[in-house]
Amino acid sequence: MKKLITGLVAAAVSAPFILGAAQEATGIKRVKGAATSPILSGVVVPANTSLYYLSGQVPKAIDAAKPADSIEAYGDTKAQAVSVFNKIKELLEAQGLGLSDVIKLTVYLVGDPKKDNKLDFKGFSEAYAQFFGTAQQPNIVARTTVQVAALANPGFLVEIEATAAKAAK
Repeated sequence: MKKLITGLVAAAVSAPFILGAAQEATGIKRVKGAATSPILSGVVVPANTSLYYLSGQVPKAIDAAKPADSIEAYGDTKAQAVSVFNKIKELLEAQGLGLSDVIKLTVYLVGDPKKDNKLDFKGFSEAYAQFFGTAQQPNIVARTTVQVAALANPGFLVEIEATAAKAAK
């Protein structure tokens, strides 16, 4: 028990130094990892914060002439990720939120048959960079990206879950 209390005290004392400039006016603390990293190492959410958990979102078809269960109907990983981020943006706006309120993404990528069934992390990252850490929306998020064997539709290469947080006023 003494070790646990000592550990908690050490964590509490070091937390302000770890968080430093990551403190925001909202009270939500975005903890930056490496200086060049496009993602956070973590997020601290205060008790007075509303959380919004967005279910996994998949892309909209970009070519209705292609079979609905084909990758060609939805595009490559980058095109699908852009579609999903736009969908997430719309769904958040309907709740009075924005991409700047997103604190965590869980990203599921299917291996692209055109890339030897490996996930297209570069294509996904290029799409992500259009929505997070930009001049218009400078916030970045905590993120997990994994390759999965398949998603609900064989044409989907991307599914993304988002968590947004808004501090009470």
